[in-house]
Amino acid sequence: MSWSPHVTVAAVAERDGRFLLVEERIGDGLRINQPAGHLEDGEGLVEAVVRETLEETGRRFTPGGLVGVYRWRNAHNGETFLRFAFFGEVSERDLHRALDTDIARSLWLPPQALETLGPRLRSPLVWACIQDYLAGRRHPLALLHDVR
Repeated sequence: MSWSPHVTVAAVAERDGRFLLVEERIGDGLRINQPAGHLEDGEGLVEAVVRETLEETGRRFTPGGLVGVYRWRNAHNGETFLRFAFFGEVSERDLHRALDTDIARSLWLPPQALETLGPRLRSPLVWACIQDYLAGRRHPLALLHDVR
């Protein structure tokens, strides 16, 4: 039997005590997530988080380092996700750039608001990444090696 976790990336961007998030359409409604998505074939992790942030928010993301690596198994469907969460800064939004079709909007929320969203979060990974960032967890990008 073959097992293949979904490898994903996420951007944790803070500005004035608020975090950049997206409201995205999924099968059962709107959910809140970091700008995040799947690693594509042939793509590096840093390249993926920069691309996903641009596609979902219209903002350029400059990673400063890694918050952490997270494994989560969705109890509803058995799928496992391996998430690489990066912290960094984002540019202002390019208003001429269309967002991915499943993104309703991007927004900035304080951690207190995120903590209360519970089931409105795309997964528990969203809050876990924010908590680790707020706890000061920062790792250098040099931990990652793309051997090509």
